[in-house]
Amino acid sequence: MPAISLSQTQAPAYLDISFAPRTLDVPANKKGIKKQQTYVRKQLEKSFGNLPDRPKKVQVTIKERITEADYIMESIEFHNGVDAIIPGIMLIPKKATGKSPAILYHHYHGGDYAHGKDELFSSKLIHFSPGPELVKAGYIVMAIDAYAFGERSGKGPNGAKEKGSGEELSWAKMNTWKGRNLWGMMVRDDLMALDYLATRPEVDANRIGSIGLSLGCFRTFYVAALDNRVKVAVPVSCITRNADLIKNEGLGRHGIYYYVYDLISHFDTESIMACIAPRALLNLSGAEDVLEPVEGQRYINQYLDKIYATAQAPGQFRSIIYDGVGHEYTTDMWQETIKWLKEKL
Repeated sequence: MPAISLSQTQAPAYLDISFAPRTLDVPANKKGIKKQQTYVRKQLEKSFGNLPDRPKKVQVTIKERITEADYIMESIEFHNGVDAIIPGIMLIPKKATGKSPAILYHHYHGGDYAHGKDELFSSKLIHFSPGPELVKAGYIVMAIDAYAFGERSGKGPNGAKEKGSGEELSWAKMNTWKGRNLWGMMVRDDLMALDYLATRPEVDANRIGSIGLSLGCFRTFYVAALDNRVKVAVPVSCITRNADLIKNEGLGRHGIYYYVYDLISHFDTESIMACIAPRALLNLSGAEDVLEPVEGQRYINQYLDKIYATAQAPGQFRSIIYDGVGHEYTTDMWQETIKWLKEKL
């Protein structure tokens, strides 16, 4: 029988016959889960590359305090100890007494580089104002700008003349030269924000949640996976399994920030999210969202169902896939978010 070349088969246009993404089995018991979580976290650190250690204390400057009807808004900034000043916003409910629960809110991408932390008040993919709504629900809120977004736009290696995707790409190039990953640096900034949030005198450090849409979804579950101080996580509309992203020819649907060296040779998204167990996790996603192929959403959620069952954490994980919903944060999703936060935080 003559040899059949790959071009003669029904193989996809791209096929690397030397490689296949790796999937980790669900551990058999709680001890196995802890062992796997340790492995995943250590491998993430390796894949992030030579990230500088975070400062032991985040030195924050409060630039401005504005009193609104329901809250006090602080404009803050701190240096990340490496290459950037990070602007942020704090919203503190005026009715708060004693220590209050807090939310670390993560903005999305959407190619909307002029905006970032101001998503707390309005955005094109969210049909409500997350910041004031969270304040009304009794939460202190913090948000920062990610690299190339909001007040950090035009602050990249090529200076003010470069903004948008070009600036984001320059940050990725510069970090690659330095033996580290842009995504690792973004997560590092978020962990510094968490470091500061947990020290605020108004905040109950045992009641901190993390939520966000799209890029904010990734930031949400990565921070929660890497740091047990996050007690509740609500990642929205980017429950993306990389194996299914590849199968659906979807690599162009996410920015350069998303791609981490050597990651999929060790595990996929479900194993990162499994590091959150047994803490509270609510996955919300749309069945029509091309950034998160629905078969991958279902795989991740089924995997996490098994993880939380093995962890003996009933009721700590829930997932909802909304039919007819694309890449957005709907009012129904928001109502589920608030309900989950009230129950778990």
